Amino acid sequence: MLRRSALTWTGGEAGFAGSGRAAVRAGGCFYEDHSNLKGKMLSSSEQKLDKLDAFYRLPLAKQKTSAEIISEARNALRTVRTQRPFTPREDQRKLFGPASSRTPENRPPSSFSLHASSFELADPKPISGTRLRPLELKPKAPASPNTEEDANLSFPKAPVDPAKIRRISGARARFYRAASQGTLLPDRSPPAAHSKTPVESRDTVSVGSATAKRNGAHLTASSATRHLKNPPLLPCDQGFRETTEQEASLQPQLGSRGDPGKRRARASSCPSSSDLSRQETRTASRASLQEQEPELEVDETFWKTRIIPILHELEKEEDIEAMCAACTQLHRALEEARMLGKRFKRRSVLLKALYKLVDAGSDALSLKLAKLILALKVSGKNLLNICKLVFKISRSEKNDTLMQKDNILQSLLEVLRDEDLQSNTEAFLYCMGALKFISGSPGFLTEMVNKGTVEILVQLIKETTEDTEKHGACLPNSGHLLVQTTATLRNLVDSPLTRSKLLNIGAFPCLCTVMGQHMNDKDICTNIARVFSKLTSYRDCCAALVSYSRCYALFLSLLNKYQKNQDLVIRIVFILGNLTAKSNQARELFSGESGSVETLLTLFQNFYRLEESSPKLQRSGARPRAEAEDVLVKLTRVLANIAIHPCIGPVLAADPRVVGLLLTTLESKSLGDCEELVINTTAAINNLSFYQVKSSVLQHRKLYVAELLLKLLVSNNMDGILEAVRVFGNLSQDHDVCNFLMQKNVHKFLITLLEAKHQDICFSACGVLLNLTVDKDKRAVLKEGGGIKKLVDCLRDFGPGDWQLACLVCKTLWNFSENITNASECFGDDVTNTLLILLSTFLDEELALDSSFDQDLKSYHRLHWETEFKPVAQELLKRIQSHHTLLEPLPVPSF
Repeated sequence: MLRRSALTWTGGEAGFAGSGRAAVRAGGCFYEDHSNLKGKMLSSSEQKLDKLDAFYRLPLAKQKTSAEIISEARNALRTVRTQRPFTPREDQRKLFGPASSRTPENRPPSSFSLHASSFELADPKPISGTRLRPLELKPKAPASPNTEEDANLSFPKAPVDPAKIRRISGARARFYRAASQGTLLPDRSPPAAHSKTPVESRDTVSVGSATAKRNGAHLTASSATRHLKNPPLLPCDQGFRETTEQEASLQPQLGSRGDPGKRRARASSCPSSSDLSRQETRTASRASLQEQEPELEVDETFWKTRIIPILHELEKEEDIEAMCAACTQLHRALEEARMLGKRFKRRSVLLKALYKLVDAGSDALSLKLAKLILALKVSGKNLLNICKLVFKISRSEKNDTLMQKDNILQSLLEVLRDEDLQSNTEAFLYCMGALKFISGSPGFLTEMVNKGTVEILVQLIKETTEDTEKHGACLPNSGHLLVQTTATLRNLVDSPLTRSKLLNIGAFPCLCTVMGQHMNDKDICTNIARVFSKLTSYRDCCAALVSYSRCYALFLSLLNKYQKNQDLVIRIVFILGNLTAKSNQARELFSGESGSVETLLTLFQNFYRLEESSPKLQRSGARPRAEAEDVLVKLTRVLANIAIHPCIGPVLAADPRVVGLLLTTLESKSLGDCEELVINTTAAINNLSFYQVKSSVLQHRKLYVAELLLKLLVSNNMDGILEAVRVFGNLSQDHDVCNFLMQKNVHKFLITLLEAKHQDICFSACGVLLNLTVDKDKRAVLKEGGGIKKLVDCLRDFGPGDWQLACLVCKTLWNFSENITNASECFGDDVTNTLLILLSTFLDEELALDSSFDQDLKSYHRLHWETEFKPVAQELLKRIQSHHTLLEPLPVPSF
C-alpha cells in the first residue's frame, strides 16, 4: 500500500508519510466509528488495514453533525444515491387500479347503481353481544290436570303450516320474554293424590335424533324425556333464543335480504366463545348503552314549526340548490335541538324522507344527504349504502372541492372511529375508498393529517392485525380493506406531519407485521413498500426501520417470492438501498441474513437478461427509463452500500460473481444509454477496489478495470469522469497501474481537470497525481501543462473552505519537492512567492478559521485544519523557507 517514504492517496482521501513515518489514512475513509467491531470480526488482512488507520479519527458521536454528513462525499468508500421508483398516477378512480393482482370477479365493484329503494326504512338497532345470566328461579312445569280448568291447559303443538310459524314468531318472543320475568306457566299446586305421578307426555320435549345439552349434560333423544323436567330457560340454546319485539318485527325484512332459512338459522344459533369475546370488547359496550338509553321525546312545537316545514320543502323536489339549502337548514335545526344520533322518536320518519331524495341524482344534494344521514348514526345496510354513495361521489375529481366545502371528511372519519369493524367491513371498505381518492388531492392532505386520519388508519391496521393473529387466518374482506387503507396512508406520507406521527406511534413494526401476514397479497405488499420507499428517504424514518431487525428477513422473503414482479422488487430493493446507505448496522444485519447476497445476485442476473432482451427505449429527459434497468440501478446501489462494511466489503471483493456482474455491466453499457447504471456500477467498483487484499478479484484484474474506465474519462459526463477518477485513486497505488496511466497520457488529462473549478473533481484528480508522484521518475509530469501552477491555484481557490483539498495539494507538492535544492528552481519564482504567502496565511488560525459557518461546520473545518492540513503545511513551509533566498540574482554582465 505504501512505497518508500512518499505521500500516497487512496480513493479520494490523502495520507501522510515522511521522515521514516508510515501513516496512510486508509481506514479513515469510513465515516462511522467501527471500534466495537474491530478485533472481533476482522480477518488478519483486515486488521492490517485497520493498523494503517492513523492520520485522524472522527470522535464517536451519537448523532451525526451536518459537517460529518457533508464529509461523507469525501470518503473513499461512498454510499450511492438514486431516484425513488417512478409511480404513474392512475387516471381513473377505482377501488383497485389496473395494476391490481385481483381479478374483477374476486373484488368488490367500483361501479354500482344506488337508489332510494336500496335503503331499509326501519334502521335496526345493534344487538347486544352481552351474555345473559341464567335465571335464579327455575320455572316449574304444570302438574297433571285434575279439574276441568286444568284439563284445558296443554302445551302448544308445533304447527305444520309455515305461515302459522311466522304468525306465532312474535307470540313466541313475548312468551319467552314473559317467562324470563316469572315462571314458564302459572304455578299450580297439584292435589296430593296426583303429586307423585306427573303426566309424562306433558313434561317431555321432542329433540328428534339430535343430541341436546342441558345444564352441562349431553342428552340424546331417548334420554331427553327423562332429564328435561323443570328445564331452566337459558338465554341462548339449541333452537331457542330470547327475541325482542324489534327483532321479531324485522324478521320478514331480514329474510327478504337473503335466504330466509339461513338468516333464521343464524339468528337462532348460539354465538361461540370467541364471537362473544369480540362482541363484548366492541359491540356490546356500545349497544348495551344504547339499549339502556330511552328514546328522547321530540318537542311537538319544535317538530311542527321547525322540522315539518323543511320536510315539506324537500318533498317539492323542484330546485336542487333550494333542496341543498333545506338539507343544510335541517342539519342545523337537528343539531340545535340535539336530535342527531339514534335516540329520538320520529327518527325513522326523518330518514324515510331523506332516503327518497337519493333518486334526485345530484352529487351536491347527495353529499348533503350523506352527511346528514351519517349524523343520524344509521347502521347495517343503510350505513353501507351511505358509504357507497359518498364513494360514488368521490370517484369524480371535480367533486373534491365540493367534498371539502361540505366537510364530509369529518363524517367519514367518525364512521371509522365509532363503528364496529367486523360488523361493517364492507361499509369500511367504501368509506376508506373515498378517503383514498381525496387523500390524493393536495387540498385535503394537511386537513386529513390535522384531523387525526393517520392515527385512525394505523389503529384500523392494528385492529385488523390483532384479529388475524387471534384467529390464525385473515378475516373475510380484510385484505380488500387493507388495500384501501395502505393506499391512503401511502398518499398521506408526503406530509412531514404524517412522518412525525408515524414515528411517535411506532407504526413501522405494525406495517411490517401486516406485510408478513398478507405476503400472498401483492397489492397490500406493494402499497406498504411504497410507504416505506417514501419514508426511508428521510434519516429519522430510516433509523426507525433499521432498528426493527425482523424487517430484513421479511424483505428477503418478498424478493424471493416476487422475483419476476418488477413493481414490487424495485421498491423493496430501493428500501434496502436507503437502509444500507444510512446505517452500518443495516449493512451488517442485512448481509447476515441467510442468502441475502445470493438473492441480490439472482435478481441481478434475471433482470440483466430481461433488460438485454427488451427493446431499447428512446430515452428523453421526461421519459422514464425501462423498469428492468431501474431494478439493476437499485441492486447495484445496494451492493455498493453493503461493501462499505469492513467485514463485508472484502468478502464481496473476493467473490467472482459479484465482480463479474459489475464488470460485465461496465463492458456492455454506455453512459449515453444507461447513465445512472454505469455510474452506480463504477461507484460499486470503487468501494470494492478500496480493499487491498490478496483475495480481491479486482486486484488481479486491475489493468483490465483501468482500461474499462478510460471510456468514462473521454466522455462528456462529469459525474462519470468523477467516479472513474475515484477508482483510479485506489488502483493507482499499484506500480503497474501508474505505468498504464502514463502510457495512456491520463496524467495530462488529470492536470487539465485541475482547471475544472469543480471542487470534488479537483480533489480526486489531485489524489491520483499524488500517487503518481510517489515514483521519482514520474514527478516531472507535474511540470507538463503547468501542473504546479494549477495545484497552487486550487490551493488558493478552495483552501479556506476545503482543508482536505488543501492538504492534498500540499502532499502532492511535498512529494514533488523531495530532493529540492532551490525552491525557485523547483517551483519557479512566482509560484514560490505565492506558496510562501498562502501557507503563512492559512497557518494563521485566526485568519484560517474566521468564517461565517454555523457551529457544526466550524468544528468540521477546525478538525480538518488541525489534523490534516496544519501538519503537512508546516513541513512544506519549512522546506520552502530553508531552500529559498530573498537575494536577487546579479545581472549578467554584457561585453
